[in-house]
Amino acid sequence: MSPTARCELCEAARTTTRYHEDDRCWVADCEICAVPMVVWKIHGISPPPEELDHLLQRLRVVADARFGPEGYRIDDHMRNIPDHYHAHARDHDFWSRFYSRA
Repeated sequence: MSPTARCELCEAARTTTRYHEDDRCWVADCEICAVPMVVWKIHGISPPPEELDHLLQRLRVVADARFGPEGYRIDDHMRNIPDHYHAHARDHDFWSRFYSRA
């Protein structure tokens, strides 16, 4: 079975609000974190610099609208799906909220 056959991000199920989609990426709310995330449409972990710039620009548009231009940081540590590039825009209080709900 190919690695993409089991990849949730490659499947790209529309289970949350989708804010943007083009031929390179999509931006939607993360099912786990409930914050905007961008997903590269190619199954891999290292987008080339020009591609990465495009992905992060699309994410910033959504994050600026949600949190304000200074109200978030980009987190591209791929914790739950480490083999498919994606990045989250997390507001500054995200981690305190996340750990307080446990």
